[in-house]
Amino acid sequence: MSSPATVSHTHPKTKLEDSVQYLKGIGPEKAKALNSVGIETIEDLLYYIPRRYLDRSTILPINKLKVGSTATVIGRVESFGIKRGRRRPQFQVIIRDETGFMYLIWFQKLKYIKNLFEENDLVVASGEVRLFGGLQMIHPEFEIVSKSGVEKDEEELIHTGRIIPLYPSTAELKKLWLDSRGLRRVLKPLLDNVSNLVTETLPQNVISDSDLLSLPKALKNIHFPEDLQVTNLARSRLAFDELFYLELMLALRKKKIHREEGIAFQKPGNLVRPALKMLPFELTSAQKKVLREIAADMMSKTSMHRLLQGDVGSGKTIVALVAMLMAVESGYQSALMAPTEILAEQHYITIHQMLESLGVETVLLTSSVVGSERKSILEDIARGTAKVIIGTHALIQKKVDFFKLGLVVIDEQHRFGVMQRAKLKQKGSSPDVLVMTATPIPRSLALTLYGDLDVSVIDSLPPGRKTIKTYLYSGNSKSKIYEFLEKELQKGHQAYIVYPLVEESEKADLKAATQSHELLKKEIFPHRRLALLHGRIRSKDRESIMQAFRHGDYDILVATTVVEVGVDVPNATVMIIEHAERFGLSQLHQLRGRIGRGEDQSFCLLVADPPLSEEAQKRLKAMCSTTDGFKISEMDLKLRGPGEFFGTRQHGLPELKIADIVTDASLLYQARNWAFRIIEEDPNLVQKENLCIRSNFVRKYKRRFSLVDIG
Repeated sequence: MSSPATVSHTHPKTKLEDSVQYLKGIGPEKAKALNSVGIETIEDLLYYIPRRYLDRSTILPINKLKVGSTATVIGRVESFGIKRGRRRPQFQVIIRDETGFMYLIWFQKLKYIKNLFEENDLVVASGEVRLFGGLQMIHPEFEIVSKSGVEKDEEELIHTGRIIPLYPSTAELKKLWLDSRGLRRVLKPLLDNVSNLVTETLPQNVISDSDLLSLPKALKNIHFPEDLQVTNLARSRLAFDELFYLELMLALRKKKIHREEGIAFQKPGNLVRPALKMLPFELTSAQKKVLREIAADMMSKTSMHRLLQGDVGSGKTIVALVAMLMAVESGYQSALMAPTEILAEQHYITIHQMLESLGVETVLLTSSVVGSERKSILEDIARGTAKVIIGTHALIQKKVDFFKLGLVVIDEQHRFGVMQRAKLKQKGSSPDVLVMTATPIPRSLALTLYGDLDVSVIDSLPPGRKTIKTYLYSGNSKSKIYEFLEKELQKGHQAYIVYPLVEESEKADLKAATQSHELLKKEIFPHRRLALLHGRIRSKDRESIMQAFRHGDYDILVATTVVEVGVDVPNATVMIIEHAERFGLSQLHQLRGRIGRGEDQSFCLLVADPPLSEEAQKRLKAMCSTTDGFKISEMDLKLRGPGEFFGTRQHGLPELKIADIVTDASLLYQARNWAFRIIEEDPNLVQKENLCIRSNFVRKYKRRFSLVDIG
């Protein structure tokens, strides 16, 4: 590889092991250790961001040092040597300035340390000031500023006397001297030459109008900042880059989608109108608005790619049903894919009941459907007699062939991976796509995950619904809770009692739910009708239990989280959630959404066992303070962070290593505006000022974009 002065932008992806001439001291063993933390190239090394900084830029005279403080001093070596102590030897250096002297002391790595110093060396040292036979620092960070009378330029100090970067490290890295000190030593010559290593990734007008640092200056100052303030500017520039290219992918995808020729469906008529008349309620204005948006998309010549957001109980299923009927009216099939069997079953029950009287054949396809029944359903789908197909991942299996698929509806779509969604879409020829979520998405997250989709929001609940009252109880308040529950049951209402089900402790959780059901049935509510529901019960049995509960045959449904979605029982007014501290905020909100579907006042009782973690307290307090799904989701995003909130990697989008969509929301909106504006004006990125974007995109993001493109 070429020397540092001539390294060009074509080489940032050069492997570490091939960069020995340039990266002094990085041989195969160290390269392998760096590979283990994701550093495989020179570029990866440049983007290995410090976890925090130490300010050692203020140098104090020795006579101004305070015992117990952390300080930086500069002085000349007066003497040095190994001293034999009562317990162990130590290496001692005495340094002096115009105001006094002090000791620098090491107990480890003496063979290495003792050969570093000479008398009259000028040394900068930082550490905690102690007093023991005089002022001293134990194992200080240090830098020899002058050697043999030749002084270093102040800018060349890398370990002290300035703002010092501290890096994430591992035991393996530390063993090979690649701790923060070692990484600083490797990075400094790279950053001295950073202008030759990287070129700009953004047009100059974007940089100047957004008040951003240049990329070389940002990289230099994220590692070796002039002051702490500039570290924030450097981080903002690097975060902006991440967000800009993420939004650029979405802008490119949206542009491509809008050029895709799709199916121009007929205006809704002979099936949609009678279906709406069958409803026992009037559609809300929000539902009507969303239906107009969807209908306009479906009647256009380009493919629909729309996200339907709505809080629990807002009526998304009816909207999806109308869209599916539009496709059926035009001679096409519709497919609805749900993430779990129980949710698919619930959709099937609701939709099948309505469509049966309209003569529209609806089928359910899950992994539980086997044998001759499965064979018959697959034949109906293939020859087109099955018009509405509802199912789980089973819909994307190779043996499932659609006759004429026109509309794909994906429910709780964040629970599916990119390839799964793509496979269902590929079962038809440019079908329209409607993705739904009952987990309201904060705006910043929606712009990163669904920025390429048109968004419809059902932002109001059906009229007559009362706000659910939510209360928090400790586990020793059971008698009070059951007393309240009995009063509600006496009014003729029904209730859920939900137990957590976590994969790691699934057997124990199922046992707890089963035992609690027995206890409640025999000792607490022997005069009441109780049912038990969990995922290990066969699909048909689950369906009959839920149907019986919906028809009022049971007073209390004891369940695991299988009731999180899908079950709609207007007469249920009480939701008791046991071990509420073990649930996520969005999951608690989903469970609470199972009640409050009728006109009577409903109550959600959260039962949690102390001591509670700080995060659990915040979650439960948030649940008691609001029933607004969007506020809940904002809180959830702040508590858990974007990585956990949704499986963002499932979307094919690049992982954010520097940017944070919660704290960098304003940067996100700024980056999005620029990305969409540039693609609108120059979709192929061929204008001179945009060639840097094109070059960087092809080099770093082209493969990622192929995943986003099918999502």
